[in-house]
Amino acid sequence: MSRFAGKTIVVTGSGKRKGLGEAILRRFADEGAACVVSDVTIDAEAEEIASDLRFGGAEVEAVACDVSDAAQCHALVERVMARFGRLDIFVNNAGIGFMMKPLLEVEPADWDKVLAVNLSGAFYCTQAAARAMIAGGRGGRIINIASQAAKTGFPHLPAYVSSKHGMVGLTRASAVELGAHGITVNAVCPNHVTTGLGAQQNAYFSRLLGFSSVEDYLANMARKNPMGRPGLASDTAAACAWLASDDAIYVTGEALNVSGGEEMH
Repeated sequence: MSRFAGKTIVVTGSGKRKGLGEAILRRFADEGAACVVSDVTIDAEAEEIASDLRFGGAEVEAVACDVSDAAQCHALVERVMARFGRLDIFVNNAGIGFMMKPLLEVEPADWDKVLAVNLSGAFYCTQAAARAMIAGGRGGRIINIASQAAKTGFPHLPAYVSSKHGMVGLTRASAVELGAHGITVNAVCPNHVTTGLGAQQNAYFSRLLGFSSVEDYLANMARKNPMGRPGLASDTAAACAWLASDDAIYVTGEALNVSGGEEMH
């Protein structure tokens, strides 16, 4: 398939192996897109991801960006435009979810850091991407990777849950303003996916909930899901590919559950 041939996609937080960002880029690279790997640093792991994508035939650029810094978000987009001359799809995937504490033990610095990356980062990048898309005159797609935690509360994750709920609000507000420019803005809300971040959550919540092992915790998670398994990174990547395709041209402001039926509102 080459439905994204000639298009450029940026995915923030895509420099970690087995992460959602890597899976999303791989899906779009397989369908012909030029890809921008971006993470807070471009380390050896991020370079390996970029190299793998190039080996598969994609044009690839790797750009460091701390999304909590508005200036770096705008510099990221400027770098993309200088390299590829266009920006068609921007995925706000960078996020922090490893600060797990009871509500009453969360320090202001913890709260601020999670909100700065998960929500402010998505806002700064949406601004920068939208400006480039409007200037390009071709419309575009902005996709926010939210979470099941954007729909439902979870214990010991007050900042994370709040940031992901806020991301859905940002999605809706942005969609209202950017639709006139041919830019759709949608959120994808996956259930638990065992990425590097997910593995930390597995270890924490298996202890919190009294499971004898992480394996027992995951087995219980699978039993509760109507489709009998937790999410895969490829599930989220497939949803992003659909939202970025011409088939979803009239879909905007949505928060799409990708949860195997675990989340239905």
